[in-house]
Amino acid sequence: MPSKAYYDLHIHSCLSPCGDDEMTPANIVGMASLKGLNILALTDHNSTLNCPAFFDICSNFNITPIAGTEVTTIEDIHVLTLFESLEGAMDFNEFLKTKRVLFKNKPEVFGRQLVVNSNDEIIDEEENLLINATTISIDEISKIANTYSGVAIPAHIEKDSNSLVAVLGTVVDSGFRSYEFKDLERLPEFKERYNLLNGKAFISNSDAHYLWDINEQINSFDIFSDLSDVVSVRNEVFSYLRGKVQ
Repeated sequence: MPSKAYYDLHIHSCLSPCGDDEMTPANIVGMASLKGLNILALTDHNSTLNCPAFFDICSNFNITPIAGTEVTTIEDIHVLTLFESLEGAMDFNEFLKTKRVLFKNKPEVFGRQLVVNSNDEIIDEEENLLINATTISIDEISKIANTYSGVAIPAHIEKDSNSLVAVLGTVVDSGFRSYEFKDLERLPEFKERYNLLNGKAFISNSDAHYLWDINEQINSFDIFSDLSDVVSVRNEVFSYLRGKVQ
């Protein structure tokens, strides 16, 4: 029999300029543990630099970590990009650096962009703004992510800004096997409107920027592996995200 594994796969740390400075990896994982979550992804804007500390901390809390980033495409569409391994995420980050359009951050306007270690000590501060668009297109992000053993998921597609529907006015495939909704209650409406969504996988996350935003035990996967087996749990999650609908 499967176990319910509660997840939140869209969380911003203090590296994202829009993320609160208290959103350190240690604080995020601690709050998620208090809320009874089993699977967690760190998805800062256009960077994975806080994922190593995040992985270290999750290992102490019996939480399955997933490394990711929220890529802003050239069209200004937000796409969750999640990776099966930390190594794949960090390799993708090196590639992503070549696709960013560099503008100096103004911390007093946009917020600080802090890189921290597993002790919550600041070890660096990203100088260039992370929230602006990259030069990666919506048509190529899925193929690129797959090269790094990742999966690209159009984020919060029902929102009025920075979403697939808000920018393009419709849902496109472009190799996507799964889509994110902020509010899954709108899924039937969108399935009726966009036939392309039928047969796809769907997730719903907090898009947390503050500790109190992190989800409670709301959304879950049915996991057949032992929940303490991080590798197997992660494999099951990615099987679902790649189109094996539960």
